[in-house]
Amino acid sequence: MPRIRKSQNQPTISRTVWRIAVYIRLSKDDGNDESLSVTNQRKIITEYIEEFFEGEYIIVDVYADDGLTGTDYERPEFQRLIHDVEAGTVNCIICKTLSRAFRNYSDQGYFLEKVFPLYGVRFISIGDPSLDTFKNPDAVQGMEVPITGLMNDRYAAKTSNDVRRTFNTKRRKGEFIGAFAPYGYVKDPENKNAFVVDEEAAEVVRNIFHWFVDEGMSKNGITKKLTEMGVPTPTAYKHSKGLNLQTPRINRNDGMWGISTVCTILKNEMYIGNMVQGKQKVISYKVHEKVSPPKEEWFIVENTHEPIIDRETFDKAQRLQERDTRTAPGKKQLYLFSGLLRCADCQRSMTRRTNRKPNKTYVYYACSTYVFKSKDKCTRHVIKEEVLHEAVLKAVQAQISLVGDMAEVVKEINSTSTVCTQPKRLQQLLKDRSKELEKLTCVTDNLYMDWKCGDITRAEYVRMKAKFEQQAEQVKGIIANLQTEIQL
Repeated sequence: MPRIRKSQNQPTISRTVWRIAVYIRLSKDDGNDESLSVTNQRKIITEYIEEFFEGEYIIVDVYADDGLTGTDYERPEFQRLIHDVEAGTVNCIICKTLSRAFRNYSDQGYFLEKVFPLYGVRFISIGDPSLDTFKNPDAVQGMEVPITGLMNDRYAAKTSNDVRRTFNTKRRKGEFIGAFAPYGYVKDPENKNAFVVDEEAAEVVRNIFHWFVDEGMSKNGITKKLTEMGVPTPTAYKHSKGLNLQTPRINRNDGMWGISTVCTILKNEMYIGNMVQGKQKVISYKVHEKVSPPKEEWFIVENTHEPIIDRETFDKAQRLQERDTRTAPGKKQLYLFSGLLRCADCQRSMTRRTNRKPNKTYVYYACSTYVFKSKDKCTRHVIKEEVLHEAVLKAVQAQISLVGDMAEVVKEINSTSTVCTQPKRLQQLLKDRSKELEKLTCVTDNLYMDWKCGDITRAEYVRMKAKFEQQAEQVKGIIANLQTEIQL
């Protein structure tokens, strides 16, 4: 138990034993500034207590948040400190400056004016500004403390905007800004904003796509196979390589793969050589919750690194995932018609059912609404699997027979609605290209602001502007051709 010390500074202002919490915070913005280091903050606070603190005291603990922003009161050590305040363990808090405890103006007012007085807690800021709520409780309501809090808040807002703008510039240039490269890659040792293929993990990625696309294995079957093979999960693999990856998801140290992990890999456009960033963002510098913006707001730059999966395989995987390809418990292979059959009346999927008899097993498909939900909402719509096989086979054979006479094929195509829908298709293409041109124009305009704000050099501005203008000219040419075709 800490020993009670009596300050040498007389007179003693109270017989209260002050149970002191020393609070220290080191921000990422502090960098290598020794004057703001944890060691230096501790030294300043210790010297202050020894030389200026009046009364008997106990230093209960040191609470240090490292690399965390002061705009977020959910800081782990700050939360532990508040818990000790509520428990009565602490009745005095000392920090180097007000900004070490708060950079959020509203939080500063909430704790200094409500929480700390409610629990009888003395708050001391040694400097910027000097504040002692026991000696001068009215200072909290004065001008200096609120103004300092407001200035700290504005500084945090400006820093947040500067960082966001810098990161967005890097994203637009296809530079990777994440802490860890995606599974299958490692950061390029010569360029922290790029990455190269990690063959060991990349082979696992290739296997996942091969099993899913070429062998028709379900995602559930893939997770079981990877677990049975003893393949480390992406998180476990990064830990084995000495990377301190922290994830809020379920702990995967048990070695078990999850379906969500396989789904993420199968959908990740990074594997075809495209840099995809901005899939999540924080709401603001005060609200640190993450949201998922629409895909139109993502930063996607093509061909920035070596692909692991070819485009054709990736596109096949996306089409397969659009189907409902769940498998029955204990099954790894997809059935031939998985995700393809729909009820003609309710448009719900048809479910595969098995009826086992002593001498034979019957397989059929039935409306899932009727089977699982309500017999009043739809009818059974049963069809035997063997009948379905035969019908599909005949249809395929009929299509193949048409190829024997190309003239008939051309005639058939011309007689269908394809020709009728051609103008609509051209109009849609024109609309898509026009949107693409607008986006290129917007990006080019933003480059000028990035240059003027100092986010990019003049040489980078000239090079990138020329590149985007060239792309815009190509799109304009396509638009002109489409407009000509529509008028014919």
